[in-house]
Amino acid sequence: MSSGQFKIPTFSTPEKELTFLTSEKGSYTYENLFGFTGWLAKETKDISVSVEKPLLICSSSSDEIIFLISACYLLKIPFLSLHEDFSAADAKTLKSQIDPSLIFTDDPEKFKAIFNARLINIGTEQLRLSGGFDESAFSISDPELVAGLFLTSGSTGTPKIVPIKRRQVLFAAEASANNFKPGENRYWLLCLPLNHVGGISIILRSILYNSAIYRLDSFDTEIIHQLLSENREFEVASMVPTMLINLMDDTGFQTHPKFKAILLGGGPITPELIEWSVTRGIPIVTSYGMTETFAQIAANPILNPSGMYTPKNSVGHLFPPNSIEIRDDNHKPLPNRESGQIWLKGPQICDGYLAEELNRDVFDDNGWFNTGDFGYLNYRKQLYIESRRTDLIITGGENVNPADVEQAIETYPGISRSAVVGVHDKKWGQRIVAFYTTESEQIDEAKLKNYLKDKLRAFQVPKEFIFKKELPVTSLGKIKKNELLRFYRD
Repeated sequence: MSSGQFKIPTFSTPEKELTFLTSEKGSYTYENLFGFTGWLAKETKDISVSVEKPLLICSSSSDEIIFLISACYLLKIPFLSLHEDFSAADAKTLKSQIDPSLIFTDDPEKFKAIFNARLINIGTEQLRLSGGFDESAFSISDPELVAGLFLTSGSTGTPKIVPIKRRQVLFAAEASANNFKPGENRYWLLCLPLNHVGGISIILRSILYNSAIYRLDSFDTEIIHQLLSENREFEVASMVPTMLINLMDDTGFQTHPKFKAILLGGGPITPELIEWSVTRGIPIVTSYGMTETFAQIAANPILNPSGMYTPKNSVGHLFPPNSIEIRDDNHKPLPNRESGQIWLKGPQICDGYLAEELNRDVFDDNGWFNTGDFGYLNYRKQLYIESRRTDLIITGGENVNPADVEQAIETYPGISRSAVVGVHDKKWGQRIVAFYTTESEQIDEAKLKNYLKDKLRAFQVPKEFIFKKELPVTSLGKIKKNELLRFYRD
């Protein structure tokens, strides 16, 4: 999708004296960012960096990552930020599509034998630079260049790498700003992972808004309670539903009068949570989005007691100038209030995955993108989400592919087959439940859970295991997961 038919949103480069980032490590201005960017430009001057040879980031959350992602955007350097647990085995699979030219990591040995890339070392002195830069060399536009690469969570086989173009960043920032945005020297609280689109979108939007980021190493309810309740420099926060639930477990939690909104995403948002927020007077924005749309592409206006919208179980209107259609299995558009697959088109949707073979089933001949999600529109064109991508489980803001979990379960001695599903959970959005059959007798589920902790990440380990003598299957042998869900609910 070329941006030529749409007017590109425009933003201004921040004034250098404005606050850029604050964390428990210190506070930095945009002049520090520009100084760091000038340093990075010199470090990469003789290195060929491209979409196929990006700057790879694999490290725990830090100020350095925020500086690096921001500088990459200003210098038009494509980046790919991975979870710190990303393994060497995963990297070998990734190499079929990319071969990074630069790597920033706190575990260099992990990639040493896989990628022939130069390591970047960043010290505290680089974050404190305040000169040596040519601001005219920086760019916040260039809409058709790739800003960064994003690995969609939970994929198996060929990794789904999404090249996000800068136009997507610009259109997403403009749409979000029409609802809310922090002011200059005002903070957007960032406690989301820096390898997900939700966290990275905050970084890039803050540059475009000329606002500030406050980074926390982890979600600390006591600290966040204090910041959002008492400090008027904090105007916006992004959270997954689980985080907000943990905050509201403290009956004394309130946001200060000047606080604008908590942006909720990254998982199912239950009507109970919305009602709870309204009752408690917590302003929230419920939204719908994905990696391919660079985070939210539909949202409700700010939901608070003085400006409530209805109905609460809608995720709001699609952001213009993007378009939406609800289609049946034959790809034919459906009328309002009829459920079907959600298809999107517009400047905020990616042009396709890096691996061309992945695009055949998700884009039609006219450039419409099949999200794989199901829902419907009412007569006011408000969108309702009924189920997310087939089988994908979103728990506590993390995407889990059931196939990954099933493969791990089926390596356990005695288990013949398994099926993993997500069930509704008030706190986590969805809870992972595993059904299994055995070759002989029921196994020790506590031992199985401990076994899986060495095979999977903590959020992928099922919360519950259910033994069945046999699993329901189709005539082709495919497990009927809908029947298992009905069994669970009954």
